[in-house]
Amino acid sequence: MDLSIVIVSWNTRELLRGCLASLPAATAGLACEVLVVDNASADGSAAMVRDAFPDAILIESGANLGFSRGNNLALPRAAGDYVLLLNPDTVC
Repeated sequence: MDLSIVIVSWNTRELLRGCLASLPAATAGLACEVLVVDNASADGSAAMVRDAFPDAILIESGANLGFSRGNNLALPRAAGDYVLLLNPDTVC
């Protein structure tokens, strides 16, 4: 695995959708995994990830842990040689 992309999200469903949709073109030629930490969003973000991006690894924190602690949930599961911490409002 070349790259693990970790995205921590809280109530950013549509921004997160755009971010995730942009990743295949941006990572072409790389073996990648995407880990999304949902910080107890109330806007359906987790369901959107499950439905629209089934290859993403969804980690539901159960509470709003913030950016740092959210990343700390995902980092032990990251299998890539490199890890990219990506904000959900990024479109590549």
